[in-house]
Amino acid sequence: MPNPETDLQQRIRLALGTHPDARLFRNQVGSLPDPRTGRLVTFGLARGSADLIGWRTLVVTPEMVGQRIAVFTSLEIKTATGRLSPAQTHWLHAVRTAGGIAGVARSVADAHHLVANLPTFPPNSDGS
Repeated sequence: MPNPETDLQQRIRLALGTHPDARLFRNQVGSLPDPRTGRLVTFGLARGSADLIGWRTLVVTPEMVGQRIAVFTSLEIKTATGRLSPAQTHWLHAVRTAGGIAGVARSVADAHHLVANLPTFPPNSDGS
């Protein structure tokens, strides 16, 4: 039986793949033993980092020289009943505080909304 969160994540990845100004990549975080040495190998961006990591490209206004910039984007995918860990909440807060786009997507519509809108301050305590 497929994991509902994995299914939702895949639907969001496919839907956002059509967004012309966003590039998001799967960020698998965890640890596994090295089969040769038995030593624990940690992988992924960082503890608590979100499921989908990437950027949203913006065109800066003419008053700002018309340059394009990439805004770091971090989406944590959760089902309707899924809860954030303290490390995930901290990660989303840190990204938003730094000016990035970060939040919890519980549906494809949530993901589109997060990517389409720049963050507002102060960030919500739950990272959404």
